[in-house]
Amino acid sequence: MNIWLINHYAVPPSEPGGTRHFAFAKKLMERGHRVLIVASSFNHTLRKETRSTEGGVYRYEEIGGVPFLWVRTPPYSGNTAARVWNMSVFSWRVFQLATSPFLANWGKPDVVWASSPHLFTGLAGERLARRLKIPFLFEVRDLWPESLIALGGLSPRHPFIIALDQIERYLYRNADHIVTLLPLASEYIQAKGADPNKISWLPNGVDLENVPQPEPPEPKDEFTILYAGTHGLANGLDILLDAAAILSEKKQAQHIRFRLVGDGPEKPRLRSRAEQLGLRNVSFEDPVPKQDVYRLLASGDALVAILKDADLFSKWGVSPNKIFDYMAVARPVLFAISAPANPVEEAGAGIAVPSNDPVAIANAVLKLAQMTPQERWEMGLRGRRYIEEKHAFNVLVDRLDELLRQMVEGS
Repeated sequence: MNIWLINHYAVPPSEPGGTRHFAFAKKLMERGHRVLIVASSFNHTLRKETRSTEGGVYRYEEIGGVPFLWVRTPPYSGNTAARVWNMSVFSWRVFQLATSPFLANWGKPDVVWASSPHLFTGLAGERLARRLKIPFLFEVRDLWPESLIALGGLSPRHPFIIALDQIERYLYRNADHIVTLLPLASEYIQAKGADPNKISWLPNGVDLENVPQPEPPEPKDEFTILYAGTHGLANGLDILLDAAAILSEKKQAQHIRFRLVGDGPEKPRLRSRAEQLGLRNVSFEDPVPKQDVYRLLASGDALVAILKDADLFSKWGVSPNKIFDYMAVARPVLFAISAPANPVEEAGAGIAVPSNDPVAIANAVLKLAQMTPQERWEMGLRGRRYIEEKHAFNVLVDRLDELLRQMVEGS
């Protein structure tokens, strides 16, 4: 099977960002399929061009055995009109692949798989699939435009939101199949016009072949709780700073340190706010490539996953990849996300608290710090076993492979 996987923000493990599709591509190729990842040459996390297309629009490259087709797109910084233009250019150039010399050289795909969050990628993928008369799989990683309303503060009556709503409904009605990472999103997608028989849940996971064998943390006087990921509007890191401020006043918490690793549009403001609050128990660190992230995570005594309190999450659930990465390295997880389908609680792998309660977060951090190293280690191991059983890529790719085969054979 020849699969084209279109994800504007896909990256290899040598760069910071999501590597879900790199891992899926490798696993599918091991099963005898051909897979091409189509992505932007402008790295969203680093906010810079990472692949030169030498004055052209496309560049083909194999990384770790996985084929990438990099698409040249204009630069942007922050959530501005320039980012919308970047999305539009990427999507238009993806659609143009239907008549490009690359198509003739690579060979016609059997299926197009396009992944959100933004809907222009889905629209380009659907139009490309129809042009080539092949099945179209739409992957929903975030609910747009719902996320922009709930987290970005845009009005449902904003012209941009109205346009996105029409694109969203079109994609749900016209996709040959839909996979969603969100455990409870099927009802939402059906309400927008999708056939319930064409919706599958395919959550995030971990390629355990890339995760070092878990070991207990090295003994040390300092207790570190680590956050690794995006510093954006949805991530609720102001509440984490509030919790750090509470603990900075407690005598029994003077050995606790918060490490915030990553990047995003909110990072400069968060750093400034931490300085204004005089938080000497908080440090900000640069993002690391995915291939180095497990070593980073293992350096923490506990790990925190936090998202802003929003109906969006409490209704449809969440599937942040960081949670499964956290659990894979056998560290206890502080789950500060107000959402159903809580894998940390289900696995007994940490402590769950409301996302908007800095006092509860501070108390949970203190509780973790006061546990014995053995208690934390046993908690972390329960999370690791949960990942091995339910979220290892070897398990998830079996489901994906069967779905893709059914789509192609039924077309």
